[in-house]
Parts: sequence; structure tokens; C-alpha cells
Amino acid sequence: MIEAKHLTKHYGGKTAVNDLSFTVQPGRVTGFLGPNGAGKSTTMRLLLGLDRPDHGDATINGQHYRDMAQPMRVVGALLEARAVHSGRSAYDHLLCLAQAQGLPRRRVDEVIEQVGLTAVARKRAGGFSLGMGQRLGIAVALLGDPALLILDEPLNGLDPEGIVWIRNLMKAQAAAGRTVFVSSHLMNEMAVTADHLIVIGRGRLVADCSTEEFIERSTEQSVLVKSPDQDRLAELLRAEGGMVTAGTEGLEVTGLEAPRIAELASAAGLMLHELTRRRGSLEDAFMELTRETVEYDVKVPTAGGVK
Repeated sequence: MIEAKHLTKHYGGKTAVNDLSFTVQPGRVTGFLGPNGAGKSTTMRLLLGLDRPDHGDATINGQHYRDMAQPMRVVGALLEARAVHSGRSAYDHLLCLAQAQGLPRRRVDEVIEQVGLTAVARKRAGGFSLGMGQRLGIAVALLGDPALLILDEPLNGLDPEGIVWIRNLMKAQAAAGRTVFVSSHLMNEMAVTADHLIVIGRGRLVADCSTEEFIERSTEQSVLVKSPDQDRLAELLRAEGGMVTAGTEGLEVTGLEAPRIAELASAAGLMLHELTRRRGSLEDAFMELTRETVEYDVKVPTAGGVK
């Protein structure tokens, strides 16, 4: 379990993390989201003792990272996948770390196979592609078979097969009772991977809740209705207080739940072909909830281009 209590970190006149408190529980994938400059990477560095907070504290399973005798057996971390000697092979890089932590040599072979680097294990890491380097970084995180993973943007550089692989890996780790704390800018992936979300903006906590709750409370819900009696149904729903918009797919209704729409249609003898509850995406919810905390805002160009 990860516990952050009132973490605060300043760099010169800039506050990177501002009185931030949260807990990351085992047995689920916890997504760590925020706009660029929100303080995600700084927070992860504070958790791992790479920076010291100006105020507050951070512990992992009740300990400070710096006090762990064999930290890789407790925490597997990926902050910068390319932090490896470019002239050293993937195998030798992992072996050096294993020996420093008292891990058996066989563990090196196991993680190399697990991340799909067997064919290139003896090649110099400096020649690796971005995706291969990312897999090596993940192998380092898995090396000690830790109970807790902290992964900063683990999907960077991975192809579609690699993205599915890391998604399934994180889910499997959480299902085994481990703690998985992962940051990513890929909202579509976090929507299908993360069970819980911690969202920050300008160093402060914005949300700490389940992924489903985050989406539902931050986006407008609607119901798609298809009916051969569309015009009569639209009039009926508006009279009931619903907001109805006719589109190419059918009627989009807000302000009324699907069961109530079905009841009204049935009572009026109107046929329904489809009644589908719709909700916004994680991306929609994220944009809505963090709009006021974006540090680097830009104007979206119009379809006509630059004027």
C-alpha cells in the first residue's frame, strides 16, 4: 500500500506538489492522471525517495523507500525506461541489478522471457527501439517479483500488441493482490485498465474515486432512443421534462432515465426499436474536471486553419 500525507514540494518559486494526500490500495489498478505539469512525476519521485518533500511524508507498506534493505523485492518502479548504460546488453543490465539485490540469476531469464526480449537479450541496449527500451524498463520493475509496482507512462513507445500485453500484465498483478500505481496520458487505455483513479491538477488532488464514478459524475448521461414513432415520442418526452435532440442515429435524450422512457412509450402505445444508455468517455470526464488546472493551455484551431 502507498500512503502520501500532505506532500508538498517546491522548486524555486514553483510549487510542483501542494498538500497532496492519497492512499493506493492493493488488489486493483490505480490510475494516476493529470495534465502536463500537474506534478505526477514529482509525486512518484517523492514516493521513491528520489526527491525529499518540503512538507509531508510518503511511505510504501509503512516504510520509507530509503530504509528498505532490498527495495526491488518490495517495489518495482519504472520512471525512465532509458536509464541504462547504452553499451550494456539487456541481460547484463538486469544481471547487475539482480546481483546488487541478492536475486538469483534465473530471475533475469524469467523477466526477459516475460517481457518478450529473449531474442535481443544479448544485444546492446543503446540500439533498442523506444518500445524495446520500454520493455526493458518494465523487466527491471518486475525483477524482484515485488508486491507493488509504480509505473510512469509504461505504454510509451509500445505497439498495439505491446499495449494489450502491458494492460493484461497490470490487471494480472492487481488480481494477484499486488498494488499497481500507473500514470498515463492514454485515456482510452486507462478507461479499460484502471479500477480506481487519483487525479491531480497543479499539484493538488482533484479526484480520488473509482473510474466509473469519475466518469459518471463528470459527464452528462444520455439515452439513445430509436422508434418508428420518433416525432410523437419526442413530443411526449419533452412534455415529461426531457431534453430531446433528433439526430441521424435517433433521439438523444437527457433528463430522463431509460426505464422512464420505456414506461412513457408503453403507456402511449409507441414502439421502441432501441433504448441505449450512453455515458461520456474518460477523456471527456478528464477534460471537464481538469479544465481549470491546465498549465499549458492552447487554442484549438478551427477547421478553416490559420486566419
